[in-house]
Amino acid sequence: MQDTNILWADDEIDLLKPHVLFLNEKGYKVTTVTNGNDAIEAFTNAYFDLVFLDENMPGLTGIETLARIKNINNDVPIVMITKSEEEYLMEDAIGSKIDDYLIKPVHPKQILLTIKKLTENKRLVTERTTMAYQQDFRNLGITLNDNLSYQEWVDVYKKLIYWELELQQLEDAGMHEILTMQKAEANTQFCKFVEKNYLGWLKNPEDAPINSSQLFRKKVFPKLDGKGPLFFILIDNLRYDQFKIINPIISEYFRLEEEDTYYSILPTATQYARNSIFAGLMPLDMEKRFPDKWQNDEDEGGKNLFEADFLADQLSRVLRKDVKHSYHKILNLDEGRNLNDTVSNLLKNDLNVVVYNFVDMLSHARTDMQMIRELASDDAAYRSLTLSWFEHSPLLDLLKFLSTKQARVIISTDHGTIRVKKPSKLIGDRNTNTNLRYKQGRNLNFNAKDVFHIRNPHDAMLPKLHVSSSFVFAKEDTFFVYPNNYNHFVNFYNETFQHGGISLEEMIIPVVTYGPK
Repeated sequence: MQDTNILWADDEIDLLKPHVLFLNEKGYKVTTVTNGNDAIEAFTNAYFDLVFLDENMPGLTGIETLARIKNINNDVPIVMITKSEEEYLMEDAIGSKIDDYLIKPVHPKQILLTIKKLTENKRLVTERTTMAYQQDFRNLGITLNDNLSYQEWVDVYKKLIYWELELQQLEDAGMHEILTMQKAEANTQFCKFVEKNYLGWLKNPEDAPINSSQLFRKKVFPKLDGKGPLFFILIDNLRYDQFKIINPIISEYFRLEEEDTYYSILPTATQYARNSIFAGLMPLDMEKRFPDKWQNDEDEGGKNLFEADFLADQLSRVLRKDVKHSYHKILNLDEGRNLNDTVSNLLKNDLNVVVYNFVDMLSHARTDMQMIRELASDDAAYRSLTLSWFEHSPLLDLLKFLSTKQARVIISTDHGTIRVKKPSKLIGDRNTNTNLRYKQGRNLNFNAKDVFHIRNPHDAMLPKLHVSSSFVFAKEDTFFVYPNNYNHFVNFYNETFQHGGISLEEMIIPVVTYGPK
């Protein structure tokens, strides 16, 4: 281990000689001085990993010495040591951005703990985290071979995301690679699970997870209890891992009441999943009920133009009463700011629905724009980009405002995304849709092991464009590529974020309820 150099400034340093000898025996190099000026001179002429400062020294006080040392190098941890427990001294020290605060008399082991916490924390955390994941790795491996229920799959996915976020903080590429392999194995097993059970869920909804069409009935309508305005905010394309990194910010302003999940319907695409959410119907039933509004893959024009109409119909059809509500779709920064300017007018409503399309735009931009591709080069970078957007978005400003008005908020999404890596050749006619993760058409030719094939779309409660139309859904991290210009499109779409198929990331969706603090 490389030597850790410590500077200790105290006018009674001779009385602390046993502490210094104790640290020397532990392998630390300690330089001692008796006043602030000498501390500044020593700090200027040598490198130190940590500084201990007595608060009450002759000449420069500890606080004054601290300020000057910070001006020289703001990155070195500084620990203030004092005899006084006066609150104002602690506040002054904390306000001056010290890293720890100790009250005399200090015990040698207390000093040692502080040193380890401030200089070896990263190594110790890495060792403990790695050891903990290694133990959980075996448990997860055994679990993946069990006959899991849909709720147990949620638990597995949450556990994998927990470790992904934990290991992301460490500089251990080997452990991250192991997790990536385990996550891929989980997706393989999950796709088999969905392929085996999906159609049965639709026939027997009482034995199935909540799906897109049931989201409002199960998770939103029960909270319309007259206790104040309810805001349902759908952040398009928000995966569970992305939710986990923005949740701490939201929790500064709201109390987390319930963190739950539901399963997106297939295709895990905005056109199907989001319309299903707002209509409270499966796509086949939507086509029947709204023949003039439902848009199939072959139809021209936007596919999500009537969400407000679908929502109003669901409210009256399910609740059978007049529910004062609003619907807003935010496509850009200006629209988000305009909503914030008028949001006070919505507080009299029972329900306010806001769709934020930014994350979806971001994922598509990553495919099409070289700069975004580089900024979101992997899942960790994609999460970071999402967090950066959220921290500076009108959405966060909206949430801050709502937190002052005793509003309740539900945050969810319509589907997630997966970073695709494995091309799979597919042949279809010219009317076959363009989505990379699902295809609908006649005479589709594909690699059977890469897909979940639904021969009769009606079995999956999906519209059938032609008598011989079928659906195929890409499994795991596969994406469909036509044979024409195959290599070009493989290189273009490889490692991009896509949705529409079957994966843990696309199908297991967060739905989180927040209440006022």
